[in-house]
Amino acid sequence: MVKRSFHLLESLVKWVGYSAGIALAVLILLVVYDALMRYIFQSGSIALQELEWHLFDVVIMLGIAYTLQRASHVRVDIFYDRYTAKTRHIINIIGILFFILPFSLLIIYVGFDFVWLSFEQIEASSDPGGLPYRFVVKSLMPIAFTLLIVQSISEVYKEFTHLKAAS
Repeated sequence: MVKRSFHLLESLVKWVGYSAGIALAVLILLVVYDALMRYIFQSGSIALQELEWHLFDVVIMLGIAYTLQRASHVRVDIFYDRYTAKTRHIINIIGILFFILPFSLLIIYVGFDFVWLSFEQIEASSDPGGLPYRFVVKSLMPIAFTLLIVQSISEVYKEFTHLKAAS
């Protein structure tokens, strides 16, 4: 039952990561279009530039948990690769329990008021011609770190499983 639950949660994180990949493809096309319009046709749009930033936020926020799932996160591999498998599993568990989880909980705790205020104000761009509904993009912050917590718990479970097998 536990293994199935983790599989479902990891599937969710994978789907969200793929969505971030789609957002990245759209972002690339948008940047190319915006650059062509600006430099060839001398026509720019504040809304397009803001949309680029919003899509960049989507890519980063939705990609965090997926990056952890794929073990593509930042790590000092020059030391890590020299350790035994057992030591690596212990380091991963400690890193998740003492760094990723507390940091994620802090971001959610601090970010909740930040996002709530944005929703209450129905925050929009202050630039003329800018995008409305900035609060929607800001809501990705607690969502992203909740997904990171979910993936971190799954990673701890896998690391303990591997640690038992290595012992």
